[in-house]
Order: sequence, then C-alpha cells, then structure tokens
Amino acid sequence: MIQIVDYGMGNLRSVQKAFEKLGVAAEITHRPADLATADHVVLPGVGAFRDAIAELRRLDFVPAIRDAVASGKPFLGICLGLQLLFDVSHEDGEHEGLGIVPGQVVRFASQPGLKVPHMGWNGLALHQNHPMLSGIAPGSHVYFVHSYHVVPADRSVIAATSDHGGEFVAMIARDNLAATQFHPEKSQKIGLQLLNNFARMESHSSRV
Repeated sequence: MIQIVDYGMGNLRSVQKAFEKLGVAAEITHRPADLATADHVVLPGVGAFRDAIAELRRLDFVPAIRDAVASGKPFLGICLGLQLLFDVSHEDGEHEGLGIVPGQVVRFASQPGLKVPHMGWNGLALHQNHPMLSGIAPGSHVYFVHSYHVVPADRSVIAATSDHGGEFVAMIARDNLAATQFHPEKSQKIGLQLLNNFARMESHSSRV
C-alpha cells in the first residue's frame, strides 16, 4: 500500500486520484506509524517551508519519514516535499529541514524579465537512468509551480534538470529515494508514467 503523508499542506487528493487512475491503491494518512507498514511513501507539499517543517515536527512525522527512507522502501517527495528533504531552506529566513539530502533550498535569482514563481510547463534534461525515469524521453514536459529550488551538495543525486533563467534541479534520485520539484499529478501522461514507475519500484538499500 502507498501511504501519502497528510500534514495539512499538500495536494493530497490530487495525488491519490492520480494513483487511482493507474489502478494503484494509495491511502492518505495523518498517522506516523502508518509509514512503518507502508510499501511506498509519498511526501507531497505546497506552501511555505517554515510552516511545513513545523507541522511535520508537531505531528511527529520527522522520525517516521527518516526511518521510511532509511528502510529502503520507495519514497517520493513532490514539490515542497522535495525541498523538505534538504538540510536548510532560505525561504523567509533560514529553516532547518529533514536533513536527509545534504544541500539547501534557495530562491530563483532576480533577473530582468524572469517571472517568479516559475509556473507552467517546462522540459526535462535527464541525468540518470533511475527506475523512476523509465520510459521518460529527454525533453518531456512537466508542470511546475515554485519560487525556490534545491541545490544538492552532491550533484550525483540530480536525476533531471530544467531551465528557468538558468539550469535548476527538477528531480533527484538515488536508490529508493526520488523527489520532484514538478507536480507529477498535474503533468498528464508524463506524470502518470512517473507515478506508475514509482508504484512499481522495489525496496532498495538507501545510500542517501
């Protein structure tokens, strides 16, 4: 069973409906203990980093999320769920994240004519052959809505990049852990392919 983490800040039903469209069972949970028995875990998210990490701590999800990733079960972060995996975010101050992936979250640099937030469809440049990317062609377009992006300390975790005033990380992946800055649940055929790939991933020892 796929468990979708409910901490009050995500497109939970949209993600669940996308899995349902694929014929994959997915539950929304507000109970940290459910992550221990899940086959796969999804951490979605929209909104402010500070509020999100505060809610995860308040609801005692932090140790459960860390344990789920360390266990080797497939784990997917989406949008803010990607950013929360990192050490620190510089959104409206400096805020400590989950510390699962070394690196930071920064705002798009101001440039003449560059619109922030980055919103809409954009193409992917692929950098890995991770199972999540099976059947995904270079240049495939996916849907983004964000003002901040991640900067991993170890660039080997970068699975895909896109461009908005310069290259930024669109997806990270290593072993059982994958996370996207874009929204697969809003990315139509390509997004469904990605979610289908995730649902069929097997447990793997994590090196992240």
